[in-house]
Amino acid sequence: MPLRISSRNSRFQLIEALLHNRNRRLRDGHFLVQGVRPINQAIAHGWTIETAIFNAQRKLSSWAQEALSSASESIAMSAELLAELSGKDDEAPELILIAQMPDDDFARIPTPEDFLGMVFDRPTQPGNIGAILRSLDALGGHGLIVSGHAADPYDPKSVRSSTGSLFATPVVRAASQGPVQDWVSGIRSTGLPVTLVATDEHGDVDVWDYDFTQPSLVLIGNETVGLSRGWREAADVTVRVPMRGSASSLNASNAATLMLYEAARQRAAR
Repeated sequence: MPLRISSRNSRFQLIEALLHNRNRRLRDGHFLVQGVRPINQAIAHGWTIETAIFNAQRKLSSWAQEALSSASESIAMSAELLAELSGKDDEAPELILIAQMPDDDFARIPTPEDFLGMVFDRPTQPGNIGAILRSLDALGGHGLIVSGHAADPYDPKSVRSSTGSLFATPVVRAASQGPVQDWVSGIRSTGLPVTLVATDEHGDVDVWDYDFTQPSLVLIGNETVGLSRGWREAADVTVRVPMRGSASSLNASNAATLMLYEAARQRAAR
């Protein structure tokens, strides 16, 4: 029998904390998944689903019933409280999942001969992380590394903006640049010549003149100050997007998407 929650009791408050409290998410190793596509993607890609929270005041669809079977625990929650979790005052969703975070292990990121990965250096906006994951998923990228003191990939805004791509494309958090460079050195030692490609408005070469058909790890900088000095110095090449208007730079997720699209275009033309 499912647990029933109809008041803001201690269990509800623990669940609610996963929405708003990053430290709680990190400590518990869990996060909320909302929306039909993200839920479907989480289940399809074999993520560990700890809890399924369903609307106790409506008949569940066959989709929701099937999703419930993927969880270790189920909770029947009042529509009012479920609406609070979803942020939708007018209508409660049918279902919300609590999923387990995977380990931050670089081995989760595949490194084939045509490797195309991305580092997002110290992002401040979780929505940009999700948007970049969506572009990586759509354009053939193999994984994302979020480095330094950064926004949380498992923040609800990131999960939502990824529209499920968080579950299809590996994302790994790295506390600093060092572990990432050690990982790259390890890949190179196997014979795969990964190039570190920095992005900057004052880059050495236009984006369409760089050979993206070679294995590449693209470096995207912080939304306000760009790449750190360490990443700039570590880069093998710096590419730029020529600008014709008054804007001097692009939004981080837009710049990332442009790089990934150019890589996909070149690789498709081979």
